[in-house]
Amino acid sequence: MDSRARRTVLAQGSLLAMLAACGLLTASQVHAAEAAGFDAKTLDDALKALGGQAADSKDVVITSPDIAENGAVVPVAVTSKLPKTQQIVVLVEKNPNPMTALFTIPEGTEPYVSTRVKMGQSTNVVAVVKADGRLYAASKETKVTLGGCGG
Repeated sequence: MDSRARRTVLAQGSLLAMLAACGLLTASQVHAAEAAGFDAKTLDDALKALGGQAADSKDVVITSPDIAENGAVVPVAVTSKLPKTQQIVVLVEKNPNPMTALFTIPEGTEPYVSTRVKMGQSTNVVAVVKADGRLYAASKETKVTLGGCGG
């Protein structure tokens, strides 16, 4: 991530936090912005809905199979080693709607989630973690032998 993109992400996150703190942005408006991510048709649009591009991080760990025999039920787990983890989002890059899961991590809980996702084809599984107001990401390629999105 270049410095200009990083500044943009920080500015957007700071603005959102300031508006929420001042009461100018309600919780329902914040949730509506998150819900827009589920309607996104591309990975970039889903990331924009989350607040912008995410910095690559080795502190975000994805566990998924290298080869999934059935794309309808691909196990995915995400662990964040980042302090103050607030949210974990699972995206499947080539799905018709890439955002497949969004988890809010309450303060004081272990930042680990596990779920099963549908994958229509071989692609990258991307985990985005919001920690201390910033976005971090990791990705892992998973090959699918039998499609799960109508295949």
